[in-house]
Amino acid sequence: MEIKAAVVHEKGGSFEIESVELEEPRADEVLIDMTAVGVCHTDLSVRDQYYPTPLPAVLGHEGSGVVEAVGEDVTGVSPGDHVVLSFDYDTTCSNCRNGDVAYCNEFFEHNFTGRRVEDGSSPISQNGNEISGLFFGQSSFATTAIAKERNVVVVPDDAPLELLGPLGCGIQTGAGGVINSLDPQAGSSMVIFGAGSVGLSALLGANIKGCTDIIQIDLVDSRLKKAEELGATMTINPEAVDDTNSAIQDELGGGADYSLETTGQPSVLRQAVDVLRQGGTCGVIGAPPLGTEVSLDVNTILFGRTVQGIIEGDSHPKEFIPDLVELYQQGKFPFDEFVTYYDFDDIQQAVADSESGEVIKPILRMDQ
Repeated sequence: MEIKAAVVHEKGGSFEIESVELEEPRADEVLIDMTAVGVCHTDLSVRDQYYPTPLPAVLGHEGSGVVEAVGEDVTGVSPGDHVVLSFDYDTTCSNCRNGDVAYCNEFFEHNFTGRRVEDGSSPISQNGNEISGLFFGQSSFATTAIAKERNVVVVPDDAPLELLGPLGCGIQTGAGGVINSLDPQAGSSMVIFGAGSVGLSALLGANIKGCTDIIQIDLVDSRLKKAEELGATMTINPEAVDDTNSAIQDELGGGADYSLETTGQPSVLRQAVDVLRQGGTCGVIGAPPLGTEVSLDVNTILFGRTVQGIIEGDSHPKEFIPDLVELYQQGKFPFDEFVTYYDFDDIQQAVADSESGEVIKPILRMDQ
């Protein structure tokens, strides 16, 4: 079938809305009419080839929509279901069998190659040539997408479908990084470096977990204002203070119980570790280019401090995404507070506004 998709043809290139051809779903696949899709930093990292998904490619990995058709082997999803698309995994490796699907041993192959793992094919072609078309198992910068049954999550019909796509990656990563990974006790202190959609989702997670001191750090004052509105007890712009870590420790009367690094900057990760109390834990979410290294003081780590890497918020999407939807419907997880909608045709503007910091989480709405 012919569909419209945003195609990136070259490193650093623009997202061009073009006609492409999409296959019918195979036996274990699901065909989805896309309602909306979030724009995530990882889409831009692949555009710039920090991660080597072959170009040209259709990216997008925070999709939401309505199931149009399913393959003959699909049993858990039906036409008409409202769904969120999340990351893909193999279900068979030791981590997947233990429920740790975010740490699938073949995570890269399933999410960054743009091809089916089984035979190396892509469901998307253009002018007779296959292009990368299963980014994160979905390539949802398109009016219609194909995904596997395992990375399709059914959500309630009464939830706002156009809002829910970012739960598939960025929002579940930030919230899960606190709720699932760090799992702080009520009354704990939390310092979050970065106030983008991941950092603000982490803030909402810290509220849910009952953290009493939540400090949010960012260079963009409008994002810090939003953090205050969402419950941060203190915000810091590093450009407005002499020493960020001294300001944090003065506020807390010592180090933090937990910190979360979402920016992908090695110097910020060093700050996030150094601000911990003895026995504290730093969660690392920010994803810099492959090969990036960081310098830490070994003696800081020796005093019981932990550095914990986090992928996708340690979540199992089929379990965690419905939980987040329920929390949103109860008014306990208001991530709609930092969303801005764009028409699909305006994807380049959405990307520019995200990169400038003008908006926090862009969502593209498809014109069906």
